[in-house]
Amino acid sequence: MSDQKKVVVFDYGFGNVRSAERALAHVGADVEITRDYEKAMNADGLLVPGVGAFSACMEGLKKARGEWIIDRRLSGGRPVMGICVGMQILFERGIEHGVETEGLDEWPGTVAPLKAPIVPHMGWNTVQSPEDSELFAGLDPEARFYFVHSYAVHDWNLEVTNARIRAPRVTWATHGEPFVAAVENGALWATQFHPEKSGDAGAQLLTNWIGTL
Repeated sequence: MSDQKKVVVFDYGFGNVRSAERALAHVGADVEITRDYEKAMNADGLLVPGVGAFSACMEGLKKARGEWIIDRRLSGGRPVMGICVGMQILFERGIEHGVETEGLDEWPGTVAPLKAPIVPHMGWNTVQSPEDSELFAGLDPEARFYFVHSYAVHDWNLEVTNARIRAPRVTWATHGEPFVAAVENGALWATQFHPEKSGDAGAQLLTNWIGTL
């Protein structure tokens, strides 16, 4: 019996699903692009990509019942990983062009415009990850990842008061100002950057995620 991990790239109309599929297959996952409920629920891992506007991604996700699938998976401790806007929609809300849109509210926080001399933040950047990070395990601290975004989360406010629950591990990057670049929180992980476009470093990161499934 194969121990190859089954990963579904959730296809809700927003995201580079083909590049995500190729990157995951490259590091040994059995990958399928689908919005099928049963397949998304039963996969070892669910990857939620996202590009474009926060509000449009949320609308597309809801049409595909994605918010329900994500919630059900997390309720059962089943791994989910968000990428780019697929990470942003996991937060409480997004504000774009003065318009506020409700997110999935898995984490508190607001996705707001980056304050930087040059926006969008497009290109390679380093990150500052916690020493106990599983997502960045084995990676050089100077490793660079590929970002394309104009909005970000600037504050992390989730406090864990139960000593038996591991506190979320938050990774930061800076472009004009510090922002959340990745989160590891139980079964829910996410990155603001694109691991599928980040070469060897991104491949190692995806390998690390698959190793936890």
